[in-house]
This record gives sequence, C-alpha cells and structure tokens, in this order.
Amino acid sequence: MAENTKTAPEAKPAEKVTPPASSNHRTLQVSILRYNPADSESVPHLQTYQVSETDSMTLYILLNELRDTQDPSLQFDFVCRAGICGSCAMLVNGKPALACRTLTRDLPDHFTLAPLPGFELIGDLSVNTGKWMRGMSERIQAWCHVNEEQINFNKIEKPMDPKLAEDIYLLDRCVECGCCVASCGNFRMRPDFVGAVAINKISRFRLDPRDHRNDADYYEVMGTESGVFGCMTLLACHDFCPKDLPLKTQIAFIRRKMAEQGITGKEKRTLKRVVPLRELKLD
Repeated sequence: MAENTKTAPEAKPAEKVTPPASSNHRTLQVSILRYNPADSESVPHLQTYQVSETDSMTLYILLNELRDTQDPSLQFDFVCRAGICGSCAMLVNGKPALACRTLTRDLPDHFTLAPLPGFELIGDLSVNTGKWMRGMSERIQAWCHVNEEQINFNKIEKPMDPKLAEDIYLLDRCVECGCCVASCGNFRMRPDFVGAVAINKISRFRLDPRDHRNDADYYEVMGTESGVFGCMTLLACHDFCPKDLPLKTQIAFIRRKMAEQGITGKEKRTLKRVVPLRELKLD
C-alpha cells in the first residue's frame, strides 16, 4: 500500500516592509539674509520663506527646493552634497555649519540663515572662501618644501610608517569650509590672523617627512601675532569644525614649539628651495 505523503507548501518570499511616512511634518519658516553687492539697489534684508519639511531633509535640500519652486534668484554654494567640499558652509541661527550636514529636524520651526562673516560676499549665502584660503596658503607656504634642484617624478617614494600616515591623514581631512575662521572672535578683531585652518596645515606639514623644513622655517610664517601667538584660545574653531579635527590640540602644540624656537633659537633656518606658485592665466 502506498504511503500518504504531504508536500510542504512553498515558502513565500518575504515581503518588503516600507516604514510608514512620518505624519509629523512641519511647515518651516526660514529667514534668509538677502543682499547682492553687485546690485547698487540691493540692501541687506531678511526674507522669510515657508517650506514643507520632508523626511531626512537637510538644509541643502531645503535651499534647492526654495530655489526651484519659489525664488530662482537665491544664491548659495554647493558641490559634493556629502560634507567633503566645504562649499555650503553658512551661519545657521548664528552658528557656522555645513548645509548638507544639517538636518532640519534638529532645528526649530523658525530659523535664520546668513553668509559666513569675514569672507568676501558674492551674494546672499554665497561667499568667496576660495580667495581667502588661497591667500592664506601662499602666506604660510602650505606645500612640501624640498631642496632638490629638479624633482624626479619617476622616483619611488620611501614607505611611510602607517601610524604616521594616519596622523597626517587626520589633519589632512580639513575641507577648508571656513567654519573655524567665521567662528573665531580674534579673526573679527584682527583680519590678518591666519586662523586655525592655517595652524592645522602647518602642523600637518611639520609631521610630513617629505617636507624638509624645520621649526626655524615654520617660525618665520607662524611666530607672530598674526600667526599662532595671535590666538586667544577661545576655541570656537574646535567647537564648530564639521570634520571634528583636533584643532585645540594642534594650536597648543604649535604654539609651544614656536615659543621654544623663539626663546632658544635652537634651530637655524634651512633655506630650503621654495617652489614659487605660478600665476594663473585665464584666457
């Protein structure tokens, strides 16, 4: 007699569960400082917009929606949308931050956006941080200095200790967004102050074994009141750095090293060959 067998039912594929959309979306009121310096009739003023909040909305998304649907004349900067270019830095309720990294759910129903202070204003929320950063880099000579008359680009570099490479990379994560400069009280009083971004760069090149300079060379560009000795240690730069760089540690370290060099003069300038920057010629 044949045995009765039962076939197991086929397993149904698991259904994808879509989380329900939040029903607590707010209507945001955004007051933006508007001013176009290229327009002689423009005057600084706050203009308020209303925007419906969406899930995971960032200020970058909000500003693009405003420009696409309400006001195409609104000026602001963005490039990467991932917090690695530094272009979208602005004041959010008076504090510097990156628009692409700021979620609207962390802000009140009504908030204010303004351009970063201390930089040349292009219009509305757009400022020329690149011009200031280039001038700062040229001033502190933020590139590797070598003493070879001719650089052999085919030469294989010596391996670097992994721990040293990690330490250099940590400081090299700066995106030059300008948040540290905009939040610096000393910079507002002394416009020639190089800022934490420059001190961080010097600390980075001081670690790099490919840069042949010593503390006497660094003292020439940082050992002044407009350099590291101009810092009043308010440390707002450290608090508002969107990349969480150890700025307070680097400021203290470079200040100590420059003080040692200034007092003892233990090292003499190397007079290494400086590779000059060639002017850009635009057609």
